[in-house]
Amino acid sequence: MAERTLRGARLGGQSFEDERGIEFAARQQVGYRCKQGHDFEVTMSVEADIPAVWECPRCGAEALSTAGILPEAKVEKPARTHWDMLLERRSEKELEDILKERLELLRGGEIGPAHLHRANKKKRVS
Repeated sequence: MAERTLRGARLGGQSFEDERGIEFAARQQVGYRCKQGHDFEVTMSVEADIPAVWECPRCGAEALSTAGILPEAKVEKPARTHWDMLLERRSEKELEDILKERLELLRGGEIGPAHLHRANKKKRVS
């Protein structure tokens, strides 16, 4: 086990490449302020789209950009109910016909829980 270890180098901790001749990307400091009053800056690329909201590193609350960038209003779709989904597949007339048919079967004892029809069977047998 000891024979496999790498000696003299920390794994992932150090780069042995030289930084000469490397041109770093242009950066900018973007300021944010949260509702708690915490001010902080985030370093971003000049080419990056600056988000209007960033998580505060101190309290975790949403912080708004101090540059005046406003968050986009999200378009919320109304919740689809079961009734809405039914109306996508069938008309109200079709649904009324199906309801009448199922109620007749239920009242006739052909469908539904057995305990509802025991009394009907006894009456029919007698």
